[in-house]
Amino acid sequence: MRAGRGAAYRGGVHHAERARKFPLGAAVTAEVLEADLHGVLARLRASEPVSWVPALGGWLVTPRDLVVELMRDAERFTVDDPRFSTGQVLGPSMLSLDGQQHARHRQPFADAFRPPEVRGRYADAVERAARDRIGGLTPRGAAELRRELAGPLAVDVMELTLELVGTDTATLLGWYDEIVSATTAIADGAVGAARPTAVALLGEQVRRTVEAGSGVLAEAARSLTLDEVVSNTGVMLFGGLETSEGATANALLLLLTTPGALEAVRAEPDLVGNAVDESLRLEPSVVRLDRYATVAVEVAGAHIEAGEFVMLSLAAANRDPAVFPDPDVFDVRRANARQHVTFAHGPHLCPGMHLARVETEAAVRAALDAWPGLRLDPSHPAPAPAGTIFRKPDELRVVW
Repeated sequence: MRAGRGAAYRGGVHHAERARKFPLGAAVTAEVLEADLHGVLARLRASEPVSWVPALGGWLVTPRDLVVELMRDAERFTVDDPRFSTGQVLGPSMLSLDGQQHARHRQPFADAFRPPEVRGRYADAVERAARDRIGGLTPRGAAELRRELAGPLAVDVMELTLELVGTDTATLLGWYDEIVSATTAIADGAVGAARPTAVALLGEQVRRTVEAGSGVLAEAARSLTLDEVVSNTGVMLFGGLETSEGATANALLLLLTTPGALEAVRAEPDLVGNAVDESLRLEPSVVRLDRYATVAVEVAGAHIEAGEFVMLSLAAANRDPAVFPDPDVFDVRRANARQHVTFAHGPHLCPGMHLARVETEAAVRAALDAWPGLRLDPSHPAPAPAGTIFRKPDELRVVW
């Protein structure tokens, strides 16, 4: 989730001087970013690798090497700041802490979603869920895959893994929407917003789940307080719903819109995993990560003051031509597709990344198996990814 940027740093900075030094960043607007996100990022990466972007209220870092360096440097570039909106809504969690406290919050979930645990506890059930969702759509011959496959499958997987006692899908989504709305309001500058009632309701269900004595949340409660389990459950919901929906929708979109891609993975099913990583590289569902500078520091010729807002562009890092030849091309056979930074690096490496891969791969494989004539619906406009913070197509209509 986003950090609140509105109050990141105001006053005492020579904005006019920065605008002269970083003219490309100064010219960026929200409208320009929305219309040409990857083009803007490419120009900044080439000419202003660390740029002051007034429209975003902070510094934007675009080359892969610098993005990775700053992700790994939690001492100088932290999430542990009172302006961080997720912390205000959910309380301290692995997303809003650094150092030993971050490690303590993260460890139970990282342990629960290591590759052996994902394969042993969840992979088969996730594959069944994907086949069930696709089987329910198959007789219709048409669907909108973002809302009728990617989104519902993400909910299925969260229900499966978190095992919240007595919570149905509609209730879970309602809580999630309320938490995201509150977080977004704070990130956009709202002051004095009340903590959403969804957090308290989620807390009650987490308590009941912990008392039931089994599953990921009960295991986490062995080393975390109940409030800490609640806040981290909210974080897991965000990662498992918003970003997983985007990852699955983007993968299917790229396979359907890139000439020869769908045919290639049909002919060589072993390519599905690499194709998913390539889609994560080309269109990450989370465009950037937000940090705050703890000290004054020079990065690539830019002087960043202590307390300033710093954005690490995953989308730009993933298309850095120094690492990825022909970076704007979706290549299901790309040899180094897994060098993307979509799941972050360093201490905040996504603990659910292995589960996310299993989920998206399951959706793609099930769709290929069930729908041999899968193609875009020609009666609707061509879909495209949208969004400058969270990125996915508004809709993805297909027929088979």
